[in-house]
Amino acid sequence: MANMESVKVTAEKIRTLEIKGARNAAIAAIKALQEFAQQTKTTDKDSFLFELEQVQQLLFNTRETEPLLRNALQCLINQVQSSDIQKISELCTLLVMSADNFLSELDVSRTRAAEVGAELIQNGMTVFTHCNSSSVSQMLLKAKQDGKNFKVICTETRPTFQGRITACELIKNGVETTFIVDSAIQAFISKADFVVVGADAFTSEGDVVNKIGTCGLAVLAYEAHKPFYIVSELLKFDPTTFYSTLEGVEQRSPAEVWFDAPKGLDVRNPAFDVTPSRYIHGLICEKGVFSPKNLLKVVQQFYPWLIHKHF
Repeated sequence: MANMESVKVTAEKIRTLEIKGARNAAIAAIKALQEFAQQTKTTDKDSFLFELEQVQQLLFNTRETEPLLRNALQCLINQVQSSDIQKISELCTLLVMSADNFLSELDVSRTRAAEVGAELIQNGMTVFTHCNSSSVSQMLLKAKQDGKNFKVICTETRPTFQGRITACELIKNGVETTFIVDSAIQAFISKADFVVVGADAFTSEGDVVNKIGTCGLAVLAYEAHKPFYIVSELLKFDPTTFYSTLEGVEQRSPAEVWFDAPKGLDVRNPAFDVTPSRYIHGLICEKGVFSPKNLLKVVQQFYPWLIHKHF
């Protein structure tokens, strides 16, 4: 068997949030699978598939809410499994090339989603966002590159302050940005024209799993009559939600919230929450903007393999 050490290193970086963001986690996992395949010493296809499945499970177990990571690895391993090729060197080449193509498609998808989302931003607008999403950042920066003059309000996003990443990216690129504590959302939501956040997962009901605080923001936006958008690749759809209404929500270490909390205090740290589709004005993706009610139809049209394997 090839050395699993590099895969374990990547898995630990994803688990501990050294690698942040659903997209970055998926990319790291794909590259770890590629590297592992190139190092394999096995000589038959069944053994190779067994190895790949072990790598898959190790990376699957890093974080509970990472459907993009799971979908990516499943897609690549399925291509090896369904291939008529038996020679290991050729199977490795197939996997590496398929992974490169998948990564390229991810880049295209994010770029296209950013272009679609940037069209919603007009001069003089104020956009509200939460946490850090590479898709949201690219959307905002695309609007800036298009010469649009707008402002952004972003939250700090406790407990690990991913909002600081967003703020730094925007300021570096000349976007006028206001940074607020999470508990100040209600005081600032009226100043925004619309809200846009990323996503870690889409459910079969069109609900969205994202960083904790997203649902509360969506409710406040709804009450303030501010459109609430999600921008993300469709491949974050989680087909396992066909069998349950909610995806599992990762519970992270209490030390992230309060490192030296008093003994006996029960500190909870859910990483995500679920925003019901009724609060979502639109899903911005590589295929356009659509209602969350149409999510399954759109996924079926463009990524049928995600649906078919469950029916």
